[in-house]
Amino acid sequence: MTKSNVYPSETGGDRTIDHCFADKYFTGLRLKPSPILLSDLCCGAVLRMLNATIYGPDGKLIHSGDRESNGKYTFAAHIDGIYKYCFSNQMSTMTPKIVMFSMDTGEKPKQQGDMEGDANHNKLAEMVNQLSTALTGAKHEQEYMEVRERIHRAINDNTNSRVVLWAFFEALVLVAMSLGQVYYLKRFFEVRRVV
Repeated sequence: MTKSNVYPSETGGDRTIDHCFADKYFTGLRLKPSPILLSDLCCGAVLRMLNATIYGPDGKLIHSGDRESNGKYTFAAHIDGIYKYCFSNQMSTMTPKIVMFSMDTGEKPKQQGDMEGDANHNKLAEMVNQLSTALTGAKHEQEYMEVRERIHRAINDNTNSRVVLWAFFEALVLVAMSLGQVYYLKRFFEVRRVV
């Protein structure tokens, strides 16, 4: 059985603040954190990089990734306790970001006494676990694509509104220039009588 936690988070422009999340895990669990950077909050930003770190319950650094825009990392919990994963926006402090990541956990490793069951039952359980893992991965990928689609729709709407406003401004300038030219030509060809 796998457990999945999805955490949407917004990292602000303050480079001194780490946004951290924590969960309790038991020794031997396989953990698969998948940080996925979704979007910059302001459109058009180039740098989409974060620093990601994972700490064990004893404060030991398990994983440190600099300038990551996405990634996957698998590790086993070495002791029981609360594991902490942090994200910081040190690479691009001027652009806040929205981050979504998941922490998938596998099953506890089986004790020797648990392995004495039927071979077919063990094979079936293993296949069910593989299917569950594949479905969880597909679900996360679908959520990721939905969020990306939402982000790109917002970018397209923003771009379209700017194009419409610019076209409206161009139309106003064109009308003003046309009226100005008519007025200028009318004054230029005006016949003046001297009395």
